[in-house]
Amino acid sequence: MTDEKRPTHSIRPGLRSRLAASRPPTRDWLLGALLWGAAIAVSILLPHYGENRLPESHRALVLALYFVGAVLGWLAALPLVRFFSHGQAAETRFAAAFLLLGISTAGFTALIFALHYRLFYSQWHEPFGTMIWLFQFVFTSAAAVYQFAVLGIRHYLPFGLIILLAVSILHARRSR
Repeated sequence: MTDEKRPTHSIRPGLRSRLAASRPPTRDWLLGALLWGAAIAVSILLPHYGENRLPESHRALVLALYFVGAVLGWLAALPLVRFFSHGQAAETRFAAAFLLLGISTAGFTALIFALHYRLFYSQWHEPFGTMIWLFQFVFTSAAAVYQFAVLGIRHYLPFGLIILLAVSILHARRSR
């Protein structure tokens, strides 16, 4: 191939346009994160309202956990959703929003839960940097993520799932 026919850039034009489209407007990104976090926190509170299943002493911590997890989930998911759904059919845009937003919200919430869980148990762990500490850190964090997957995911139901469906449909329609 001669120098005249060689492309001048290393990124394909399709990938370049996807990368450009994946950067959400700052207002949508930040305001959306706060709204998504508030919606998820309310969806956690609604099933427990009136039944006192969420003790008053833990309510603020639980709501903060789910709020921050949802905010971080939105911030991580929105650029990925925009990247994978750029120029795609409505079904693909819906699927990208539903999967990536759901997975990132649950994943970040589980991560925060694991860090809090680890903080509580760290008082009985070996000093930082030892081999035993590393095993304790890994297995305590893995146990916390497993515990969240078993016990924490159910708190998203039914209202969190409904909100996720609505936001995914809105994304699919808005991103035409």
